[in-house]
Amino acid sequence: MRGITSCYNEHAIRVSDLYCSRLSNSIIPKLNNLSIQNSVTCIYKLNFISIQQQFLITLTWTKKLIGQGFIINITSDSDYVNVFSKFNGNPRLLLKQNKGTDTFQYQNFEVKVLWDLSDAKYDEGPEPVNGFYVMVLVNSELGLFLGDKEEDSLENLEDKKNHDAKFSMVSRSERFYGTSVYATKAKFSETGISHDILIKCGVEEEGSTSKSHMLCLFMDKKIVFKVKRLKWNFRGNQTIFVDGLVVDMMWDLHDWIFNPSNIDSVSAVFMFRTRSGLNSRLWLEEKNLQKQKEQDRIGFSLLICGCKNPD
Repeated sequence: MRGITSCYNEHAIRVSDLYCSRLSNSIIPKLNNLSIQNSVTCIYKLNFISIQQQFLITLTWTKKLIGQGFIINITSDSDYVNVFSKFNGNPRLLLKQNKGTDTFQYQNFEVKVLWDLSDAKYDEGPEPVNGFYVMVLVNSELGLFLGDKEEDSLENLEDKKNHDAKFSMVSRSERFYGTSVYATKAKFSETGISHDILIKCGVEEEGSTSKSHMLCLFMDKKIVFKVKRLKWNFRGNQTIFVDGLVVDMMWDLHDWIFNPSNIDSVSAVFMFRTRSGLNSRLWLEEKNLQKQKEQDRIGFSLLICGCKNPD
């Protein structure tokens, strides 16, 4: 059986090899006109051993004129495909409440959300970086814990000895407005490292008479690839290798190029999606299909939307 690396070696880009390649001289530029991030949506998969059940928690951090806060929702694993289009459970809007608890029912389970953002510190975006915690319990069992105020959060647990939450992030969506320069961070696997990602769309000089739209992807302060002539390549994809994973980077810049005056449209869309399990196997024996089906159905994806309108 051929290795997945050899299958994509001809066209894919290894991020780890950039430091010794001809692209190594292309250092990320100093940029002061970054787009402003106004919402972040993360989807976490929760595993509960005691009840033999998996849930998906959708947590959206928002930053609006009325203040900062978050929206939370829970769905079952089987409803994952619908999470992006609508809330299937009971979405809870928790804006302008720095500290509190909320309890609601989902199917036959009691879901309890506890949070403390009273000392939270933020960078430029809506997501706190430290001084906070958010917990989700299902039937009194801890399923999700975010933040660094662990000692404060333990006071709300009935079972203080068993407080290790078993969860993983499967999707992250970020919304920006302003310029066409987008900066973020991402981990493509639980065991991988956090990578600095910067996407820049602009106009590149071609000679003295013509100009061409251009897309550049930087990772860890090195350029990964560059796409020119975006009027012809306004939609496309590029395969890269990151931390031993095959990652597809896709873009759609149709509105950004051809509909620049419509402030209500999403002008730029980028997605990073890992290939894992069945998605990364070109040759797989039939007897292994069923075995791999459940564990490989959900990978990790990062979606970046660039908008002109902050709302």
